[in-house]
Amino acid sequence: MTLDIAQWSLAILASFLIGLSKAGIKGIGIFIVTILVFVFGGKASTGILMPMLIVGDIFAVIYYYRHVEWKYIVRLMPWMAIGVLVGVYFGKDMPEDLFRNIMAVIIIVSVVIMLWWERRKSDYVPQWYGFGVLIGGLAGFTTMIGNLAGAFANIYFLVMRLPKNAFIGTAAWLFFLINLFKLPFHIFSWHTINGQSLFVNLKLLPFQLIGLWAGVTILQRVEDDFFRRMILVLTAIGAIVILIK
Repeated sequence: MTLDIAQWSLAILASFLIGLSKAGIKGIGIFIVTILVFVFGGKASTGILMPMLIVGDIFAVIYYYRHVEWKYIVRLMPWMAIGVLVGVYFGKDMPEDLFRNIMAVIIIVSVVIMLWWERRKSDYVPQWYGFGVLIGGLAGFTTMIGNLAGAFANIYFLVMRLPKNAFIGTAAWLFFLINLFKLPFHIFSWHTINGQSLFVNLKLLPFQLIGLWAGVTILQRVEDDFFRRMILVLTAIGAIVILIK
């Protein structure tokens, strides 16, 4: 992979943002995906991103291990795994532009619903079984196709009204497990992870570690209410970026 200075600059920015995201600043994953697609192309970018996500996941599960809520992982994980398998099957043939436009619309609609939910100031938390099935399936499918599951997970955990640290810790374990599940498909089915892609990952690793440190530092100064609003705003902006890209 031969990159010019501008492409390396964008890749470095993306790796720094991955560090911020895995430290707990959610909602910027869509920007990361967009940057890497621009630099490496659609499917190739998923193979570049996957090892970087797993490195961030390892940090996150270690740092936030005391704050995980396992019951939410148990609800979502089986349906996310099924969504991943569906994504593996359809991912080779689905037109990327069509997929991204559809997902951007779904994310924007979901954020609008979530904003309405927040304004209601209701303590009601949806317990119906199909809610977890729907969110889990969509998250699994989108994480395999384009690493876009973050928006759905964000909305689910916000609806469950998890506090900031519980939100981050639970999301960290959920994505660590699902990314490990996806790894063999990237290596043996899509062939998007290889020696060249791993060499690029190694070069970008220092910038991801800087992002992790910066993210933890920032989050220590962020209140729960502001954290929730920040996630919603970043998720909506990212979806609009994908829609007009």
